[in-house]
Amino acid sequence: MTGTRLSIGIKSVTREAGVSVGTVSNVLNQPDRVSAPTRRHVQQVITRLGYVRSESARQLRAGRSRIISLLVLDMGNPFFVDIARGAEHAVREAELGVMVCNSGQSPQEEMDYLALFAQQRVRGALVTPADLSGHTLREFRRHGIPFVVIDRVGGEEEGCSVAVDDVAGGALAIRHLVSSGHRAIAFVSGPARLKQIQDRSAGARAALADAGLPPESMRELPVGRLDVAAGRDAGARLLGLMERPTAVFCANDLLALGVLQSLYAAGVRVPEDMAIVGYDDIEFAAAATVPLTSVRRPAATMGTLAAELLLQETGDRASEHRHEHVLLQPELVVRRSSMTAH
Repeated sequence: MTGTRLSIGIKSVTREAGVSVGTVSNVLNQPDRVSAPTRRHVQQVITRLGYVRSESARQLRAGRSRIISLLVLDMGNPFFVDIARGAEHAVREAELGVMVCNSGQSPQEEMDYLALFAQQRVRGALVTPADLSGHTLREFRRHGIPFVVIDRVGGEEEGCSVAVDDVAGGALAIRHLVSSGHRAIAFVSGPARLKQIQDRSAGARAALADAGLPPESMRELPVGRLDVAAGRDAGARLLGLMERPTAVFCANDLLALGVLQSLYAAGVRVPEDMAIVGYDDIEFAAAATVPLTSVRRPAATMGTLAAELLLQETGDRASEHRHEHVLLQPELVVRRSSMTAH
């Protein structure tokens, strides 16, 4: 017969170990203040009883949380996984924890998580906004939650931000394709409400204009999601066009990998029949059946820089902190998927 095990409190540890509450507290929080024999004895009792200290009570006493929240658009995208790794590295160095959440590109999910962050009294938040209106960020401020925007250039009223110049990234992709001889290009975009997609499109169109090509040289194929399945759908649409483009630029690598799958299944040779350029340069890009040319964004660096800015804003010298807006530059990584000119 099994029963419900009652939680073990600090007083149970003090009784079993025969020491004061202060000694147990020092063992947990300031072990250097306790002699080695006493420390070992108390730690053995803690292990034997299975005592776990209450983090919520600790936060109430300290007046601050030890948790940083990270809210991104899509944890199914390796790009955001790399951002999380970079942020976690910086946060763990500060002996804090990270709560990773996925908005699924939904402003409503974003607001729901904001309510959770407020309830949990998180120390601060790293956020890639799904809501372009700025409402969510205003709510962060209203709740008194410090935040840093990732993957979008922030305004002065929005606090710190770390992003990549996506206008420059879109231009890099199109300049590469134009210089390779392509004059009919498809752009597989994503949800038009996302600022990142708007910027990549703007950069691509500016590069066309700089090359003296008319706007109709690039045909946009919008998709509702930024995943491989949406890329396969876009690939099917490409195959159905009366006049096929000779190259395709995709708004991220997952879309590009989906397009590549569709073309490969239909017997369309990449890059001989159609060149492909992706965006983000996730790990899978180089490992694709045809290694994928991509615009690289330093995701892990973005996560680390953003976390460091948030730690400055919430640290002991927070009063000296001034908001910073870090804009990193993208880099074109050329691989086989775009190396053959027409």
